Amino acid sequence: MATSELAQIEMLASVDSLIHQLKLWSEQQTDWKTAQQSQAVIHQLLPRLDMLRVRLESPLVIATFGGTGTGKSSLVNALIGSYCTTSGRQRPTTTEPVLIAHPDTDLDRLGLDLSQFHVEQKKLDELRNIILIDCPDPDTSEAMDEAGNLTRLQQIIPLCDILLYTSTQQKYRSARVSEELKEAAVGRRLIFVQTHAGLDEDIREDWRQQLSRQFDVPEIYFVDSVRALEDQLADRPLEKEFASLQNVLSTQLGKSERLQVRRANLLELIQNAIDHCSHKNSTALPAIRELESFLKQQQVSLTSQMSQELRKELLISRNLWERRLLSCVSDSWGFSPFSTMLRVYNGLGNFIASASLFRARNSAQVALIGALQGARWIGNRQKEQAAEDRLKRIGSFGLDDNKLRESQLLIDGYAQAAGLATHQDHFAGSLEKLQTEAAYVEEQFLSDAGTKIDGIITKLAYKNSGWFTRIWYETLFLSLIVYALVRIGKNFFYDSFLDERNILAIDFYVTAGVIFLIWSGLLVMLFTRKLKRGLEAEINQLSDELAQAKLAHGLFPHLEQACQQAHALQHSLERMGGETRQLRNEIASSRILGAWKVTEPTMNAGSISSHLTSQ
Repeated sequence: MATSELAQIEMLASVDSLIHQLKLWSEQQTDWKTAQQSQAVIHQLLPRLDMLRVRLESPLVIATFGGTGTGKSSLVNALIGSYCTTSGRQRPTTTEPVLIAHPDTDLDRLGLDLSQFHVEQKKLDELRNIILIDCPDPDTSEAMDEAGNLTRLQQIIPLCDILLYTSTQQKYRSARVSEELKEAAVGRRLIFVQTHAGLDEDIREDWRQQLSRQFDVPEIYFVDSVRALEDQLADRPLEKEFASLQNVLSTQLGKSERLQVRRANLLELIQNAIDHCSHKNSTALPAIRELESFLKQQQVSLTSQMSQELRKELLISRNLWERRLLSCVSDSWGFSPFSTMLRVYNGLGNFIASASLFRARNSAQVALIGALQGARWIGNRQKEQAAEDRLKRIGSFGLDDNKLRESQLLIDGYAQAAGLATHQDHFAGSLEKLQTEAAYVEEQFLSDAGTKIDGIITKLAYKNSGWFTRIWYETLFLSLIVYALVRIGKNFFYDSFLDERNILAIDFYVTAGVIFLIWSGLLVMLFTRKLKRGLEAEINQLSDELAQAKLAHGLFPHLEQACQQAHALQHSLERMGGETRQLRNEIASSRILGAWKVTEPTMNAGSISSHLTSQ
């Protein structure tokens, strides 16, 4: 297989792949109204692309296009070398399109409604690769009813491959024809011809400058169609300009050029539609980004509020958990002077209550003190039970419906501005989903709330009972005791032998006891303060985790997914646009045919729709 043939097959495969991607893109479900409109444009484009693919091997359809009196019919007669259409210079004479083809051409494959044409069949070699259509004028003043010239023209143009654009010295600046050309040129190659060469001046340079703003203009032909037809009928040599134009149509637009033209037209249609949709989507994307930003802002705000409420609820039972933590630390520490002091501090209330028994003088006092101690024990148990119950309630604690509905109203406005579906059932579903998710989190996250608190206490106890911490606090605690014992021992065993009057008085022991209590209290306070800070930090983290777990999938997941899908759709469209542009640059270059410059989408949704559906 030849290299060129392989290249053609590879090119066709790339085009087919691109069309398949477009089809998949247009079939994606989305709530974004802008993307839905873009998908509608692609849906209208796809049948047109299929028709172009079917017609790859058919002769090129070349249609005349130009203002009234620019010599379109005369040019067709000259190209054929005989009178096939009626020509005129002032009024529009072509009201019924004239189709000129070779008798062997299968016209049914073109997709044209032949009942709308006057068909002329000419057995000319020039017509084996092309079909000529003499079209009505786009600037006619005729009433634009269903059978009007402009309506007929709009039905013909989408099925043409090349436009033979004619103009004169008087007509080349016609704004109306230029506007019609801008829409008609998309997806078609162009040949520019200045007619009436026997009467008008050569305005091709000025015309080229005007056209170059929007079109690639490789060549403009300056011909006298009437004289060219007379020369052919009289068997005289043709003028150079007309002979060059006739050579392009009859010879240079052979099979290879025909395939290139059709593929270039197909890719140009795709690129124009993609650019239009991409521009439309990118214009609407800022509103999507604003919605995303507001959703994140609301989630952060509501998560913070939920975290604060949960933290407040958890910290109500902090004193009970502090005592449990201190007890766990003491048990982990083992038996030592400082751990003994921690046990005394932790059970100070019970110790004082127990010591009061020594003050009882009779059985009635003992019974009274026992009753008070029992009531104290029952109160502590009730507090513990209340703390456990509070943990169980935390799962259902968090965002109330009022907060969610307030966010719903604000988000509704942003969603409408972004063009996303905001049906009330979606929001109701979001509230229900959020509540359902909260219930799931309750079950998964708080089914063993007490165990989680116990785990926090165990972790903090292990963290604060390491060897370094124990040595540090034991050393500080024992330093005062050792100092006092050394001082007392030295006084008793040494100083008293030298002088009995040097024996320490009772005031020393009272002062030492007070200092010991103050020193012990200070160390216990420093240690318990460290434990409290650690416990509070863990409780804060626990409340944050609970709040984030409840809102792990966002405040309104369907809106967040819609925003992400909008970005994905636009990214896919831009990627396909890049592929189309690259393929078009490889195919569309031609030294003999002009084309519309693909710069930015110039057609609105209505014109694209009519352009694609007019077939």
